[in-house]
Amino acid sequence: MLNGLEAAFFYLFAFIAVASAFMVISARNPVHSVLFLILTFFNAAGLFMLTGAEFLAMILLVVYVGAVAVLFLFVVMMLDVDFAEMKSGALQYAPIGALVGLILLAELIVVAGGYVFSPKLAETVAAPMPDIATRHNTAALGDILYTDYVFYFQVAGLILLVAMIGAIVLTLRHKQGIKRQNISAQVARTGPTSIEVKKVETGKGI
Repeated sequence: MLNGLEAAFFYLFAFIAVASAFMVISARNPVHSVLFLILTFFNAAGLFMLTGAEFLAMILLVVYVGAVAVLFLFVVMMLDVDFAEMKSGALQYAPIGALVGLILLAELIVVAGGYVFSPKLAETVAAPMPDIATRHNTAALGDILYTDYVFYFQVAGLILLVAMIGAIVLTLRHKQGIKRQNISAQVARTGPTSIEVKKVETGKGI
């Protein structure tokens, strides 16, 4: 149970997070939407801190605020995107979006219902969370991640690396008339191919 001060901060963070999340989808200016999204992430990180999940809070700030949201902000500000034209055909995807929303709602109901009907469900997991007084939350998460699930962690990193390389290759465009460095040609150079001796007659040089 939360005490008075923790409950006050919980309701404060939760109210600002919900309000800013609503402003993300209702703001007309896309830059304002990204700024409200960053505010939502900060308040969600505050909620994580209240529950003792400081690692998730820091990851949320570093990854989503420090990389994703800032990237969105720079893309929106630097590219002259006609958002009115993009939104003109968005209604045709409304049924698919509603279906995905219903699936997510059903999953949340199943998860929440499991804890309501079986409060001791968390005690039946294979690796229960240790006491915070004896083992820190981040240390316990690192033990599981880098021992039991190290293979899946490495595979996820490899997939992200391949995705990053693929994005670079697909978006890379070579412009004509620009000199580029060719390492193999530079290494293969020899004396006759790199130096040209000109015989200049007397009195006709520079």
